Amino acid sequence: MSKVLISPSILSADFACLGDEIRAIDAAGADMIHIDVMDGHFVPNLTFGPPIIEMLRPHTKKPFDVHLMIAPVDPFISAFAKAGADILTVHPEAGPHVHRTLQAIRAAGMRPGVALNPGTPASIVEPLLDNVDLILVMSVNPGFGGQSFIESQLRKVEQLRHMIDQTGRDIVLEIDGGLNRETAPRAIAAGVTAIVAGSAVFKGGPSAYGDNIRALRPSVHV
Repeated sequence: MSKVLISPSILSADFACLGDEIRAIDAAGADMIHIDVMDGHFVPNLTFGPPIIEMLRPHTKKPFDVHLMIAPVDPFISAFAKAGADILTVHPEAGPHVHRTLQAIRAAGMRPGVALNPGTPASIVEPLLDNVDLILVMSVNPGFGGQSFIESQLRKVEQLRHMIDQTGRDIVLEIDGGLNRETAPRAIAAGVTAIVAGSAVFKGGPSAYGDNIRALRPSVHV
C-alpha cells in the first residue's frame, strides 16, 4: 500500500497570512507545498516570484513543489534554487529546449518536473523520461484556481502511468486542477501518486485542513 502525496496549492490560501497557512497545512499532514508561479504572459494571471518563496521557506521543512507557468524559464532557474524550491516543474511550450532546461534544473540542485496542459499529449514526455523526477498533468487549463476537472485527462494519466512503469524509475505522477473528494479517487485509480488541491484543502479554515487532506488521500495500490 503506497501513500498518495498531497501537495496543497497555496493559490487558495489566505494571502494575508501565508506563513501561518503553510505552517497549518504542514501540521495537518501535507507532504509538499505547491507553489504556482504565473507571469501574466504564459498564463493569464500573476502570482508569486522567488522573493516570496524565499520568505516562505523558513515556515516549513516540507518540499516546495514549484510549478512555473512562465516563459522564458532558463534565466530564472538559479533564482528559484536560491529561494528554496525543491522541485521545479516547467512546461515544454515555455522554451525551445526543454531537455536543456531540465538538465539545468537538476544542475542547480533541484528535482526537475514537466507539466502537461490539457491539450498537450502524453507522448511529448517520452524522450524526457530519463530527465524528470515528476510529471504534472493539468486537469484544468492553467492560470486560475477553482476550475472544473477535465475528464479526458484521466486517459492521459493512464498513458503516463504505463510509460513511467516501463522505465522502472520512481517518477512522481501528479495531477492538478479540480481535485476534490469525488475526483481525487478516480485520478488515483488511473495511476497518479500525488494530488495537488487548493480549495479542497483550504476550505473551512485551519481547523478543517487535516480532515480535508485525509479525505483526498486514501491508501491505495499504485
